[in-house]
Amino acid sequence: MAGTLITVAPTGAETSKEDCPALPVTLEELVETAQRCEAAGAGMIHVHIRDDDHRPTLDLGRLRETVAALREETDLVVQLSTGGAVTDGFEERLRVLDARPESCSLTMGTVNFGDEIFSNPWPFIVELYQRSQELGVVPEFELFDLGHVAALHRLLDRYGLPAGGQVHCDLVMGVPGGMPGDAATLVAAVQALPGAVTSWSATGIGRTALPVALAALSCGGHLRVGMEDTLKLAKGTPVTHNAQLVERAAALATLAQRPPMRPAEVRALLNLPPRR
Repeated sequence: MAGTLITVAPTGAETSKEDCPALPVTLEELVETAQRCEAAGAGMIHVHIRDDDHRPTLDLGRLRETVAALREETDLVVQLSTGGAVTDGFEERLRVLDARPESCSLTMGTVNFGDEIFSNPWPFIVELYQRSQELGVVPEFELFDLGHVAALHRLLDRYGLPAGGQVHCDLVMGVPGGMPGDAATLVAAVQALPGAVTSWSATGIGRTALPVALAALSCGGHLRVGMEDTLKLAKGTPVTHNAQLVERAAALATLAQRPPMRPAEVRALLNLPPRR
């Protein structure tokens, strides 16, 4: 049977180091996290970076340094976030692609994000998508709501397939303001995906992490886990390292008889060039 792509999202842009000392925010912490998560079963890493004061940043020099270090020290597929923090501007987010990751996130619409607004207007989506096509960066389409699924239909119909020709998307579920993290919603979203979609994963935020993971595996999907999305293994049990979340996802995938994909298998799934 096909394996399971496990993506680890270790940091995010929302949690502070002060509130969560275990969060990997320095380059050294990120590389160590990536190595342990790869050993635990991750095949791709979804990356946000921080500055010297541990605040979210889209500094291009730091992004390039991060991509280079992760490629040097791991075999993981490196995916940079083009979402950044909710306060980041569109030009900064577009420049992320100049760090030349193998993959990037591409959110398919604006969404209420707790008390904030995560802005992704249609012209920005199109510009980011066309830029990714030009540079050969494979996007992962982030879908926070069913309206984002409809927008993905529209984008593919008007602008064709992404670099590599494969269409991979991630259902981000349980964000306050987005679609709920339950099995019924996941099934509805999967049934509405464009026919061009070749693979999909699901992310459950907070307490929805386990229900979403179990539903995704039962429907043939892949998994994204990490401290960007959840900080507790269970009520009263904090996550102390991202590898714990990857290990749990790998155990679930193995139980479902779809063991974790190695990075080379992930590159084949996404039609990425082999690692040089």
